[in-house]
Amino acid sequence: MISRPKYLSKIIPFIDTELIKVISGVRRSGKSFLLEAIRDHILAQNPKHHIIEINFEKLEFEPLLDYHALNDYLTDKIDATLPKKSYIFLDEIQEVTGFEKVINSLRATYREQVDIFVTGSNAKLLSSELSTLIAGRYVEFDVYPFTFDEYLSAKKLHYPDVSNTEAFMTYINDGGMPFIVAQNLLPEQRDNYLSDVYNSIILKDVIERNQIRDADLLKRIYRFAIGNVGRIFSSLSVVKFLKNEHINTSVATVNNYIDAGVDAYFYIPVRKFNMEGKKLLKTQEKIYTVDHGLRQAILGRNEQDIELILENIVLLELKSRGYQVTVGSSNALEVDFIAEKVVNHQLEKLYIQVSYLLASAETAKREFASLESIADSFPKYVLTLDSLLRGNDKGIQHLNLVDWLLKDDH
Repeated sequence: MISRPKYLSKIIPFIDTELIKVISGVRRSGKSFLLEAIRDHILAQNPKHHIIEINFEKLEFEPLLDYHALNDYLTDKIDATLPKKSYIFLDEIQEVTGFEKVINSLRATYREQVDIFVTGSNAKLLSSELSTLIAGRYVEFDVYPFTFDEYLSAKKLHYPDVSNTEAFMTYINDGGMPFIVAQNLLPEQRDNYLSDVYNSIILKDVIERNQIRDADLLKRIYRFAIGNVGRIFSSLSVVKFLKNEHINTSVATVNNYIDAGVDAYFYIPVRKFNMEGKKLLKTQEKIYTVDHGLRQAILGRNEQDIELILENIVLLELKSRGYQVTVGSSNALEVDFIAEKVVNHQLEKLYIQVSYLLASAETAKREFASLESIADSFPKYVLTLDSLLRGNDKGIQHLNLVDWLLKDDH
């Protein structure tokens, strides 16, 4: 099992508090393994702690998909061990209709006798249902597939002498789904596995959850969107594209299908921010995928679209580090990412441009120009795969992207 200390360090302080711990993210991103790591941490403190574990994707727990049955099962387990505390782990909780009623009842009935951890793969379901009954009484942790530093650590278990650069080139196609690197899958095996993951997300978390009837149309829309990660997304352009293929649909349908993909954590939308007007733009956004390996398995052209993939990788790194991310817009110039988070009551902010290589003076001038127009003193980076760097130019740092991904201070 690959350790994920940055997530554990965020969750551990909330153990033994009344707050429900909600771990959310796309399927197969490592939520179940994280639950196991939390359980192991608890047992390491005291091996006699009482643990109750249910994975709702396992057939043995199918009778508990009814929330009344689940409540009876859990209360029996808890009552049998009182006054001893029970640590409850519920994996893929969204499979249980009405799950929030069970959690609210347990919290209200037992309070200090239970500590509850749940995982889920549907953002809308988790946020809307939980906030209805236990608003302010839960804390949510977003889990993403492996970032490059995690991928590299796992890769070195199989190939101790692999260089950072060599590992990054395989990461471009592999993506960060933990099973890929943990099992050291070959490219064909990788693509088969990721295709199965993609189909599972589409079927269970999008089509079934939203009762979508036209699965073929949804898959066509998703192929278009995933092929254009990092570009301004327009539902109207999708409608026109499909019309050229003699398929009629509406902007509303495209929007609904994309929203369902966002709720399933498959897509990550990033809004545009007008830096002059200091406001988010209502209509323009970019869409990225939660794992670029899924894109490779579906389209098979990550190396061809390297510029877009590098952007996607940087976005996932920023999101995994807890940043809120927007795309910057300034006059005719664009900043790939503006990343913000508050640490110890202080605002941390980064401006980032991502490019494959600064192959010419013209390319370098273009990438630096967007950042040069920003007047504040927050860090500004141009990230590329160049080995020869321009250093610090007018307060803008040109860094090797691989090196930046492995830094722990951004």
